[in-house]
Amino acid sequence: MDEDVLSTPGHLISLAARGFARLSESRLKPLGFGVGQLPVLVALQNGKASTQRDLARFARIEQPPMAQMLARMERDGLIERTRDPADGRSSRIVLTKTARERMPKAIAALFRGNKEALTGFTDADAEQLVDLLKRLIGNLDQIASAEPSSGD
Repeated sequence: MDEDVLSTPGHLISLAARGFARLSESRLKPLGFGVGQLPVLVALQNGKASTQRDLARFARIEQPPMAQMLARMERDGLIERTRDPADGRSSRIVLTKTARERMPKAIAALFRGNKEALTGFTDADAEQLVDLLKRLIGNLDQIASAEPSSGD
């Protein structure tokens, strides 16, 4: 049986993700944000995380790339680090006034892009797609946590 690898869910989701990333990047760049910064910006804005470790966990990326991203964000005036009053060895990370002021436009641009990308989808279609993707991500997370790490 000939299977079309280019029609598999993994490949199609990868194409969709790259398309969303390009669209989001083009709309976020004029506001001084990058699409990869989105989880950090949202976590800081919503109070979900305020340390590098918590941000890395929230964004599902390793510590070294998170440190690099935070350094760039600090250089670009998007975040500030302050000493943690409870633990002088660590720092708390907050959005700058500039970032907080730009966030509503960034969020609106992202929602507009999602709406445009889902042209022709009913509300029920969009809700089902989100549910299916969340389930898929859950399955992938479960598989990844069961796999031996590359250092084993």
